[in-house]
Amino acid sequence: MKLNKKKFLSYKLFNSSFTGLSIGILFTIYEPIKPLFFSIGGIILALGMLIVARYYDSLLNIRSFYKISLLVEVIILLTLLFYLIFKQNLFSALIIYCSYQLTFIFGGYLVRAETLVAKNKEYLGKIDTKKQIGYLFGLVCSFIFYQLLENGFKIYNPIIQISILHYILICLQIHILDLLIKSFSKRKINNY
Repeated sequence: MKLNKKKFLSYKLFNSSFTGLSIGILFTIYEPIKPLFFSIGGIILALGMLIVARYYDSLLNIRSFYKISLLVEVIILLTLLFYLIFKQNLFSALIIYCSYQLTFIFGGYLVRAETLVAKNKEYLGKIDTKKQIGYLFGLVCSFIFYQLLENGFKIYNPIIQISILHYILICLQIHILDLLIKSFSKRKINNY
């Protein structure tokens, strides 16, 4: 399996844009959850990360990196769809929180594997640059989105705001999945 470096940079840009755009939704979605549950979730997250780290020997390769990246992106898409179906309530908040915790379990692994897959410092610098540009772009879009809803459309209810945003995020997440799939190939990629 080979990495298509140009497609992967686009994937990282849009993936980080998603993070910047969506960062505010979790405060509203998690509102019904009691603080005690966050402590339990943190403990489970730490234990999960320990388990994943234990299997680095077999996981630190491009094929596992691709499969786990794909799993994480699919989970995120499913949580977006789940929220639109089940709306704002304790059940949906708990399912979404648990789903995000599951994706975070693989966070340390994905950073380590990305470093190995990238293979050189210059390309790693490009990845990090795309991540930061994407994140800043997503944050700016988030700010504009909420300003437009409040000042342009007079929509002040945060639950309605994030419900509207979910439709945009679903489209973006589908694009991110497409870019991720196109970033990996079983045959040799000519990036230049």
